[in-house]
Amino acid sequence: MDSAEYERKTAARFASFDQDGNGYIDREDFSAAAAAILAEFNTTARCDKGQALYSGAEAFWQGMAGIADVDGDQRVSRDEFVTGAVKRLRDNPKRFAEIARPFLHAAIEIAASAEGEGDGVTVGAATRLLRVLGADEKLAGQVAEALDADGDGRITEEETLTAFATYYTVDGPDPQ
Repeated sequence: MDSAEYERKTAARFASFDQDGNGYIDREDFSAAAAAILAEFNTTARCDKGQALYSGAEAFWQGMAGIADVDGDQRVSRDEFVTGAVKRLRDNPKRFAEIARPFLHAAIEIAASAEGEGDGVTVGAATRLLRVLGADEKLAGQVAEALDADGDGRITEEETLTAFATYYTVDGPDPQ
């Protein structure tokens, strides 16, 4: 991958975390993502699933800050993201999956409740989650369908974690 492609990919990854577009990833970005998921799936913040999502968002933020907030200012700049998070996560993709797990688990539980219980979420619910988190609508649908490797219409938590870690840690062009 050439440097322009790497730069574009890294910028897109950073933007997906920077929910408010202020140029930094911080605790509020993770809270905003949780609030958007709750609104999309008509779930209250005070219920057990809402609380689990906010707790997962906080754990995700703490994990991200722990690997990327080099200057300790409680926010991750684009440079810190590129030099800290991307490199460290690429070196250990499983670590990224583990810091994301509580948040993704709670998000999947909320989506599964909204669209029928079962193992994981429906492709439609996954598309909605991706869209709420900032993915382009067309791309969100394509990604969700691709995650359903066995074609049963459902995406498991492990498939989601693997894809999430791969998206943020593998050099190379995005899937089309």
